[in-house]
Amino acid sequence: MAALAPARTTQTAIRAQDLTKSFPHKLAVDHVTFSVEQGSVFGLLGRNGAGKSCTIKMLTTLSPISSGSASVGDYDVSSQPVDVRRSIGYVPQLASADIDLTAYENLLISAKLYCIPRTERRERIREALSLMGLEKSVDLLARSYSGGMLRRLEIAQAMLHHPRVLFLDEPTVGLDPLARHAVWTRIGELRTRFGTTILLTTHYMDEATELCDHVAFLRDGKLAGIGTPAELCAALRPGATLDDVFIALTRTQA
Repeated sequence: MAALAPARTTQTAIRAQDLTKSFPHKLAVDHVTFSVEQGSVFGLLGRNGAGKSCTIKMLTTLSPISSGSASVGDYDVSSQPVDVRRSIGYVPQLASADIDLTAYENLLISAKLYCIPRTERRERIREALSLMGLEKSVDLLARSYSGGMLRRLEIAQAMLHHPRVLFLDEPTVGLDPLARHAVWTRIGELRTRFGTTILLTTHYMDEATELCDHVAFLRDGKLAGIGTPAELCAALRPGATLDDVFIALTRTQA
């Protein structure tokens, strides 16, 4: 596989300009514009059907852009999709690990797909499992894992090739508070160790408040608000929480 094309030095890891996704009977994402700083955590928030997953699918090249433009890792999503895919990691909402394989076997398949050299695979796998706290469960079938362990395994798969940008679509949905905390502790370590830029979606506003440098709210496919959690709360009213901001910005207008 050809090597990554050289990227220009930049402080912007993700840029969307008038990003639009249209279907025959629906405008799912409506001229959305935002940027994400390198090494930051950015939350894309909104109600179900607001356009969050559709936006991620365009940014990760899984769905074509209808109009507008986007770049990830300074590669154009439409004209340089292969380079974009090589420079990102993606953990979708639905489980992606093969539960009939061990953790090591799951990561070995990922290592081959990412074209990691054979001589580096074992060490990369060891490093990823250790970072996610799964080194003691390496030879267990994934079907024996808890929900939190499975999510950490999927993140280990997505981080195996040291991507510049990591996309996480509701990574802690359905997890208990301890499992959520374990997942986010590991995500914080990824950011600290590798400077990974993270774009995530979540319905847990406490999670977004604690983890995100900036958040953007979508309502019916349109950008309803963007800023730091503190800025958005202060703009609403004194003492407001991000839950209050969520309700105010995503309420469907009559």
